[in-house]
Amino acid sequence: MKSRLALVVFGVLALALSACSEKNLPRDSLDPEGPIARDIDNLFTSVFLIAVVVFALVQGALIFGIVKYRRRKGEDDRPIKQSHGNTKLEITWTIIPALILAGVAVPTVGTLLDIRSEPDSPRIEITVTGHQWWWEFEFPQYGFTTANEIHIPAEANVYLTMTSDDVIHSFWLPKLNGKRDLVPGRTSHLTLIADDPTPPGEPLYGVCAEFCGLAHADMRLLVFVDTMEEFEEWAAEQAKPAVIPTEGPAAEGYATFERVCVACHAVAGTDYQARLAPDLTHFGSRTSLGGASFVNDTDHLEQWLANPADLKPMDPDRNDIEGGRILGMPNFGLETGEIDSLVALLQSWK
Repeated sequence: MKSRLALVVFGVLALALSACSEKNLPRDSLDPEGPIARDIDNLFTSVFLIAVVVFALVQGALIFGIVKYRRRKGEDDRPIKQSHGNTKLEITWTIIPALILAGVAVPTVGTLLDIRSEPDSPRIEITVTGHQWWWEFEFPQYGFTTANEIHIPAEANVYLTMTSDDVIHSFWLPKLNGKRDLVPGRTSHLTLIADDPTPPGEPLYGVCAEFCGLAHADMRLLVFVDTMEEFEEWAAEQAKPAVIPTEGPAAEGYATFERVCVACHAVAGTDYQARLAPDLTHFGSRTSLGGASFVNDTDHLEQWLANPADLKPMDPDRNDIEGGRILGMPNFGLETGEIDSLVALLQSWK
């Protein structure tokens, strides 16, 4: 008996401690940073409070009935009065839940219609394509494509047009909006509106929320919220072609790049425009690599080029370049000098 009580106390304390955090987690949907996410949070709070009241009433009635009408010592097992059915009571407990459900349905449907409505212009349009296991972002208004991390302006309507290149993915940026599935052959939409610019080095974090294969957990995304001026400056830089080095380690890396990488990667300003893997035009300006799962620094980049599977589980043995299906970067067996020169090249593409 004592051991069971100790387990109950330990469980309650564990739940209480798990709620104690000085800082919200980066993918905390209960800490919205935009009007759409705030509408979702307000809806959740309202439904949760209704559920708490219903739970308290039902459990209270249950406990009251158990205590008041429990069998006492010396009493007959059979009830004093036999009864069958109670029309008034049955009508009551049918109408009350129906009214509660209607009260929940009205704001729920209203919120869904609001968050799914197409935003007015002017707006930033982004085409999102989910791949195993990375995100492709195309900015048609600015003429460039990037991967896994983007910048958006604060207080602006950002309209995403989304699809998948392979399996079902789910785009989830919890601080700005809810989840939306990306289904092959179909188009879905999502609107992002951020309240304020994010502090330097503190982007908003998103994930793929639909299991999509081996490296699903490492299919992440980063969103940096800028002022409009900062965003326009970033977009203008991203729209520029890559600078092709003509000397030094970076030039040696470009020779290796032409031999090894161009079958899958695109680079603006060159003849290499394959779209089977992330666009590398301004790879050096990104803060992350490997599906936004690792810091884009020299150590991680060297590990990635030496053997990507050491950092991120993938399935390159099933790659079908001719069929347009890439399930991960293989180990090309690069020499140390080739890796160093490729690192110099990629870091030069700011």
